[in-house]
Amino acid sequence: MSNGLGKIIRTLQIDTRLLGMIGAFVVISVVFHIATGGTFLTPRNLFTLTLQTASVAVMAAGMVFVIVTRNIDLSIGSMLGIIGMIMGVIQVQILPDMLGFGNPAIWIITVVIGISLGALIGGFQGWLIGYLAIPSFIVTLGGLLIWRGGAWWVSKGTTISPLDPNFIMLGGASGTIGVGASWALAIVGSALTIWFLISTRRKHITHGFAVKPVWAEYALGAILVGAICGITAIMNAYLVPTRILERRFAAEGLEMPEGYTEAYGFPISVLIVLAVTITMTVVARKTRFGRYVFAMGGNPDAAELSGINTRLLTVKVFALMGALTAIAAVIASARLGSAGSSLGELDELRVIAAAVIGGTALAGGVGTIYGAILGALIMQALVSGMGMVGVDSPLQNMIVGGVLILAVWIDIIYRRKTGDTT
Repeated sequence: MSNGLGKIIRTLQIDTRLLGMIGAFVVISVVFHIATGGTFLTPRNLFTLTLQTASVAVMAAGMVFVIVTRNIDLSIGSMLGIIGMIMGVIQVQILPDMLGFGNPAIWIITVVIGISLGALIGGFQGWLIGYLAIPSFIVTLGGLLIWRGGAWWVSKGTTISPLDPNFIMLGGASGTIGVGASWALAIVGSALTIWFLISTRRKHITHGFAVKPVWAEYALGAILVGAICGITAIMNAYLVPTRILERRFAAEGLEMPEGYTEAYGFPISVLIVLAVTITMTVVARKTRFGRYVFAMGGNPDAAELSGINTRLLTVKVFALMGALTAIAAVIASARLGSAGSSLGELDELRVIAAAVIGGTALAGGVGTIYGAILGALIMQALVSGMGMVGVDSPLQNMIVGGVLILAVWIDIIYRRKTGDTT
């Protein structure tokens, strides 16, 4: 039976590491669902889980490129903190005096400044690494200390709040697109998935490449469309609490109809993660920049001899990491509704762990964006589940550390079995 299942998986050309990660997430979820008396795998908790995962997932996508090029970035948690603080000051203390409180341009200006600042900081660190040949570990370790101290000086240790209401929608539960828009997005996503499968098959046939059997194409399409619709159904199953609806109707001077219900749908932060995942995957697989990144990670000397400007490429990779960290700062501060001095603490460890658990090789040259996103989801599910069953924070850190070591060990064994020693 196992041989037959393995044959089907090979015919469908599904990444076995991806299946293993999905299986690990399912096992973790089922165990915590039982341990919590049936509250872990509920629409409410899964909705909350996606909100909590979003900021780490965005940074994990950028960390893949950093680690693939045989570097590391220990500064992203502190960078997130100082960018979050600066964006908080901009939208709370500066722009309202200039544009008026609640002006719709406030959140746009804040986000643009934040992303620009993130790219600038990341690019500067990349310049130190690429052109001055200072090891990335040292540069980003210094950045960890510098930016964390800078975050404190920006606000003098106080919490910046309340943030702009429009800005909060980018990361909080209030920022959702509703049931109708969520299903419309699912339909569009399903159609694009089917189109991509058909288009890829036609290209392979045109160029004389081997293709999967027709039944395998149908089966893979059904699996992907089923996953899209299933996730959408879960997001749409979480209803807005009645007290929140009552306050909303009361604020508009209306009386809520008896039996009225409303679901959240997809959070905007999850859509940002989806957009980042798709964009980074396309960059990694379809662009010259992505090919250069993996070529440099596979063999830096050979990449440089082939004409790749590895110094400038390092600057670009770290600038991209900084921009994604700024996007994560938007999501994290918006979810909390404030920017505090502890914003982003230890996020660098969570992000690196997510990328490594997702199959990114610390030796460089190997990594996937979707693997890092799944790694972030697994990490957050583990932490959230332990919190729900009452595991103390120190023990949580010990377990997460053990899981990270175990994941690396399993990855080493997998590469040996598959003959990939990169």
